[in-house]
Amino acid sequence: MTRLDRFSLTLGGRQILREVTLHPKRGELLALCGPNGAGKTSILKALAGLVPGGARPDPRHVAYLAQNTPPSWALTVGQIATLGRIPHGDRLAAPVGNALRRCGIESLRDARIDRISGGEARRAMLARVFATEPGMFLLDEPTADLDPAACHAILRLLRETAEAGAAVVVVLHAVELATEYAHRIVLVDQGRIAADCPAAQALAAAAAIFGMRAGVGPRLLPNP
Repeated sequence: MTRLDRFSLTLGGRQILREVTLHPKRGELLALCGPNGAGKTSILKALAGLVPGGARPDPRHVAYLAQNTPPSWALTVGQIATLGRIPHGDRLAAPVGNALRRCGIESLRDARIDRISGGEARRAMLARVFATEPGMFLLDEPTADLDPAACHAILRLLRETAEAGAAVVVVLHAVELATEYAHRIVLVDQGRIAADCPAAQALAAAAAIFGMRAGVGPRLLPNP
């Protein structure tokens, strides 16, 4: 299982991450939350082995979904999902079909990905990750471009995937969704881990980082 131990990252003379320790666990949906530019995506990339000095995981076992990657290729949704089998060197139909079903886009299998909505394309890219059948999912804003109902459906799927035995690490800006679906929330601020706690205990710490106050529900509210 890929992990970070006191990992620091400097790019272009600027320190991005400072002694980050993060140990994702099987059976757990872990949400990375924090302000824009806090370092969440850099942590995810470090776990995926996409930054200097980061881990070097086996792509058959660790799958990564980047943030805001709208494809411009003239491929069908089914072909996009099949790309998830590249690390295994096969084109097995069963994992691809299962991924499309789980992501709710079986009916779009033959649709070109550049001719469907942004939310549907996002689900297709997520299906590619599921088709890999990894033990660890590293997902950067997987609910971007999705409507509220689809956001909840995808996060329920990710929680179920974690509880079935995978390790799922997801970057989320919506702290309220993170507290509802994640088992654990790691709050990132200025390149450091500011808090690492069960989701039910994260709201007060999140409010402090975002300069807000904790409401009920749970909710973050602007300061008066």
